[in-house]
Amino acid sequence: MTIGRILSVILLLLSLHVSAAKVRKPVLTVTDLRTEHMTNPMSLDTPTPRLGWRLESTEQNVMQTGYHIIVASSREKAEALEGDLWDATVESGQSQWVRYEGKPLKSDTRCYWRVQVKGEYGEVKGEFGVWSDIAEWNVGLLTESEWRGRWIGLDRTMPWDVEEEHSRLSARYLRKEFELDKAVRRATLYISGLGLYECFINGQRVGDQVLAPMPTDYRRTVLYNAYDVTSCFDHSECTANNGQCIAVVLGNGRYYTMQQKKKPYKITNFGYPTLRLNLIVEFEDGSRKVISTDEKWKLNADGAIRSNNEYDGEVYDARKEFEGWMLPGYDDAAWMNAERTAIPYGTLRGQMSPGMKVVQTVKPKSVTRKDDKLIIDMGQNMAGWLKFRVKGNAIGGDASQRHKGAVVSDASQR
Repeated sequence: MTIGRILSVILLLLSLHVSAAKVRKPVLTVTDLRTEHMTNPMSLDTPTPRLGWRLESTEQNVMQTGYHIIVASSREKAEALEGDLWDATVESGQSQWVRYEGKPLKSDTRCYWRVQVKGEYGEVKGEFGVWSDIAEWNVGLLTESEWRGRWIGLDRTMPWDVEEEHSRLSARYLRKEFELDKAVRRATLYISGLGLYECFINGQRVGDQVLAPMPTDYRRTVLYNAYDVTSCFDHSECTANNGQCIAVVLGNGRYYTMQQKKKPYKITNFGYPTLRLNLIVEFEDGSRKVISTDEKWKLNADGAIRSNNEYDGEVYDARKEFEGWMLPGYDDAAWMNAERTAIPYGTLRGQMSPGMKVVQTVKPKSVTRKDDKLIIDMGQNMAGWLKFRVKGNAIGGDASQRHKGAVVSDASQR
């Protein structure tokens, strides 16, 4: 083959490649669906949230030119691309802060949504690509009239508590047993525990948040969190007669502020720890049941957490644990009834930002003994909990006395 023919073949192949590139259309896929910049949020404090997504393409420099979005009232309808709440096709390059403009949404409404987009690069226009995976959001309880029950707790100290320069206030343990006699389709928990809470349903810890809810100026706003807790109601794990139990540990946080008498000016104190909770259970037959906080809940403040605050850490006495108190069937006859507490001044709103959670486990670089203390070098600045084991016999005496018989197990606020 002559050099001229070889060059002709090369030029022909290049021409075919360029022609193929010109007719190739960009493929756009949609990922990282966000609602109010959160992933699958549960406590939205608005019926008209703003939506956003991220684009991925097979080509460089591709611009979105339109989107098709559907919002459905069930996951099944979203899978079938049935947008019974909203179905819109829009010629727009907008992929962030797209406001929901579908049917009006009420409190305690779960929404499922998907997006497909089209784009162009250069003079080449693409078609709508594949649909995104399903994302969801939940509209919270938007007004006070949507809530049931009362704020409960204990608006006073117990005999072993101390209110002085270094105040000590033990955690409140609250529990409620109830029955469910039908198959559960969906269950949603709305909870505000001030200052901080940990919640359990049938022994399972609810959510992965820590130090919840986020602190605010409680005179203006108090926050609640919402959780999908459907998985907590596996009847095979429950006692006879479908008995259920919801339990809450209530800590001080910044609501009941410690060290009130340490400084010449008074740090704002908002009251004693308080709890408000609505558990909305929807059954397969369409009916529903609401478990809310009232004076029928049981309370005990004489538990293992003898004190907890951000300044002085946590004092924990393992001898005071209530074994099995988070499960149905626990004998709480000796517990007192919870009391109705003062209503917080601030407006109760859904937490519209991701909560804190454990993101990493760090082992210490070194542990050095100095006299009767241990200096633990973590190798970095951090905020978190210390996890360790204690070997030895329990110390005798009154566990309610300051630090006697107690294990200081945590350098942070529970």
